[in-house]
Amino acid sequence: MEGVLWYVLASSRGGPSRVRIVRALDERPRNANQLATELDLDYTTVRHHLDVLLENNVVGRSGDEYAAVYTFTDATRTNWDTVEEILATVEDD
Repeated sequence: MEGVLWYVLASSRGGPSRVRIVRALDERPRNANQLATELDLDYTTVRHHLDVLLENNVVGRSGDEYAAVYTFTDATRTNWDTVEEILATVEDD
């Protein structure tokens, strides 16, 4: 999981946007529309990044697809030290 976190948050082209989403979700769970509004990102862009995070088991969703609320998976929470390290690294850039 550590390698996956580093890849999706720090090494890939969409990493900076996904880091912003992770930071927002760390404050509280949100749906895609809330994230798009609060982060001033296009809704389809947010959905794309959430799909990447879902596919890599970083986040999970509850509720129907449109109003789904996104939260971190147990695997991500177990590796939260790595997430914090990545966030600090990206923040320092």
